[in-house]
Amino acid sequence: MIDPTSLAVSAMAFFIVAVSPGPANISNAAVAMSFGRKTSLIYGAGLSCGLVFWGLVAASGMGAVLQGSVYVLMALKVLGGLYLFWLALQSGRSAAQSEADEMALPDKGRWFWRGLVLNLSNPKSVIAWMAALSMGLGPDDGVVSVAAATLVCMAAGFANNALYSIIFSVSGMMAGYRRFRRWIDGFVAGLFAVAGLGLIKSAFSR
Repeated sequence: MIDPTSLAVSAMAFFIVAVSPGPANISNAAVAMSFGRKTSLIYGAGLSCGLVFWGLVAASGMGAVLQGSVYVLMALKVLGGLYLFWLALQSGRSAAQSEADEMALPDKGRWFWRGLVLNLSNPKSVIAWMAALSMGLGPDDGVVSVAAATLVCMAAGFANNALYSIIFSVSGMMAGYRRFRRWIDGFVAGLFAVAGLGLIKSAFSR
């Protein structure tokens, strides 16, 4: 039988991890402030689908296997770090542009794929998933309980990204972004660069 309390514990643990500032959330906030709510919701949907992938990996038991597979995990981390460096370059270019030279809004379909690739490039998400699931599940819980906990954590992930899209796309936030666009884009570029460096360093830290 599924224990509602256990599901709530898993969902809360995952939401706390998901809502904390990081490359995905910061980039979602920047997209919301720069291009508006609709675009940010599309980007957030891509981020959420990337989380769903790692959630399925963790729930199926492959997370533990992946953590033990040194070379596969190393390759994923290096590729993820390089992708974060690429995002840092894009944000840096945006920060260097004047208001008049700011890039036009890309096709909305591309934003979904950008969000998806960003979270797919971070295998550390498996750790967050395994931690959240382990907090709400016990050794006697079966497949149904694991599936239910995974679903509520997925819902928490979608809710987190939607909240970032809604909150940071209000008119005051967007006006503030337009005023401090270069500083914000520069900060985001630095965040991506630091995250990319950290991911690559972690690939060789074993």
